[in-house]
Amino acid sequence: MLSREIMLKLFARSAPNVDLYLPLIHGVIDRYEINTPQRIAAFLAQVGHESAGFTVLVENLNYSADGLAMTWGARFALKDSAGKYVMVKDGSRLRRMPNSEAQLLHRKPEAIANRVYSDRLGNGCEASGEGWLYRGRGLIQVTGKENYRACSLALFADDRLLTTPHLLENWQWAVASAGWYWQARGINKWADGDDFESVTKAVNGGLNGHAARLAVYREALRLLGDSP
Repeated sequence: MLSREIMLKLFARSAPNVDLYLPLIHGVIDRYEINTPQRIAAFLAQVGHESAGFTVLVENLNYSADGLAMTWGARFALKDSAGKYVMVKDGSRLRRMPNSEAQLLHRKPEAIANRVYSDRLGNGCEASGEGWLYRGRGLIQVTGKENYRACSLALFADDRLLTTPHLLENWQWAVASAGWYWQARGINKWADGDDFESVTKAVNGGLNGHAARLAVYREALRLLGDSP
């Protein structure tokens, strides 16, 4: 059902690695019953977005100050006295104005990770460095010490990912971790109900990039033969 040709139509930039990762994808969709056009399309759309089209297996946190303001507005965007974002014109669009903290963290990926992921997802404080150590990895960007531990227990029956988190940058475990995450959160049920918004929330925690994910989902359904 899922062919090399379909993968390259959806993710052309992944051509150098398609023969490496595609057999692994087949194994995961069989193991975790991602076995209908809706489930496969949803899975591909989500992991494809998280991995920049099957080309990136570790989170890129090299944000500019503007990028920080747009991605984590509550932390890094300037607000007026009424608590509303201060917006500035940028060509034909409006963007949030970065605050002073965003300016200090501009293009400092390790510091950004330690700031935004500290004291959450099982990570320690900012000074612990665990935000950077357990930043997103794998096709679905497993993030945070708590998720690394759960993933490690599922894949290896031990805690090895806590000491060697970079294993998720290997295609074998990058793909396997995505299948584990999908199954652990029961995402098939939302795919079955064509509730793609809930699928995105289950993967992303919000709706970042939802429109782009949805476009890939619809194209994948068409290629898989589930729509005219």
